[in-house]
Amino acid sequence: MIKVGDQLPATTLMEFSEVEGGGCSLGPNPVDVAKASAGKTIALFALPGAFTPTCSAKHVPGYIQHFDALKAAGVDEIWCVSVNDAFVMGAWARDQKTNGKVRMLADGDAAFAKATGLTLDLTGKGMGLRSNRYSMLVKDGKVVTLNIEAPGKFEVSDAATLLAQAKA
Repeated sequence: MIKVGDQLPATTLMEFSEVEGGGCSLGPNPVDVAKASAGKTIALFALPGAFTPTCSAKHVPGYIQHFDALKAAGVDEIWCVSVNDAFVMGAWARDQKTNGKVRMLADGDAAFAKATGLTLDLTGKGMGLRSNRYSMLVKDGKVVTLNIEAPGKFEVSDAATLLAQAKA
């Protein structure tokens, strides 16, 4: 399992782009995790799935609400990673009105979740392999803090916890 001091896994996530330009085509575009995190401070949070009640009501809105404070604390970007396809993550971004504040990154084949060792097996519930709920502060691709949520809880993966860690 990934831990503080480790580099993010060398994987590719997908991001839905609403507008063509800057080398990005309309639709799903690859995001090389190593390149995208190089030289940046990233507030990364991962969720089991898009459009889930807690994630839609608390997680994503909390990061949008704390956007300015996270930026003021030195965070360059906020990433939401979920085991969904880029089209679903794009639709969720529109629904949540992330408006460029939170990058909604798809881990369609769960490669990132598997590489971090932070998987949640929901096969018995018909949802397959998912990501655990967690947050981490990443600097130049290296994990600085890691907050793994206990099953059924919402105590340490929220934006306020990560904001306090970013300010420390």
